[in-house]
Amino acid sequence: MTNHIAIISDVHGNMTAFEAVLDDIDRRGIGRIFNLGDLFGKGPSGSAAIAITRERCEATVRGNWDALIDYPRDRAGAPLRWWLDEMTADDHDWIRSLPFSIDLKLGGTPVRLFHASSDSVFHRVRPTHTDDEFDAMFANTEATGDGPIPEIVVYGDIHHAYIKETEGRALVNAGSVGNHLDGPTASYVVLSVERSVVTPEIVRVPYDIEREIAVATELGMPELEPYAIELRTGVYRGLQSKANG
Repeated sequence: MTNHIAIISDVHGNMTAFEAVLDDIDRRGIGRIFNLGDLFGKGPSGSAAIAITRERCEATVRGNWDALIDYPRDRAGAPLRWWLDEMTADDHDWIRSLPFSIDLKLGGTPVRLFHASSDSVFHRVRPTHTDDEFDAMFANTEATGDGPIPEIVVYGDIHHAYIKETEGRALVNAGSVGNHLDGPTASYVVLSVERSVVTPEIVRVPYDIEREIAVATELGMPELEPYAIELRTGVYRGLQSKANG
């Protein structure tokens, strides 16, 4: 018998993509879903994404955008204030309660979930990581606590899904549901357990990108143009001016 869990990340208020991913998970008969954070920002529907996450996900960890929930309003720019104000006070309280990491056992295999790295939600580890960076993702730190040393680590943050397996360990990035920068589809990860062997798989889910852009337009979301370009082309907003000129 094969058991499965789904791991999603970086919804970023994109409910069109989130609903498509949840439909795909349901079609596969997967009942356990874990969320690697970054629920709001960039997209228009952070509060709705939080509501569905609380309903559907077994557990959620804190992302780097989630860590901005208490950013001083007098220092926040207009876009961040818009995304923070789109959510409710209860949404804010729930985000504050999120843990840094989650430790699981699947078929006897220790698995750790966090947003960006074992050290911080702001420490970015890219697919071109060094061997030392790879090893550090499996270490116990002050942030993760002294749980079992994982053999599989799943993270998000970089919006670029990949699997790197070496020496009996697997480092897996779930990509992004709502702000994918590695192609025009949402992505998530399935961990399948059969005969005590855990196998990671990246799943790509197409959805109606133009519908999502229309929702953001109707709601008057700030930074609409870079958001639309990211969804349509996968070009990160920090690189868009360079790409155009």
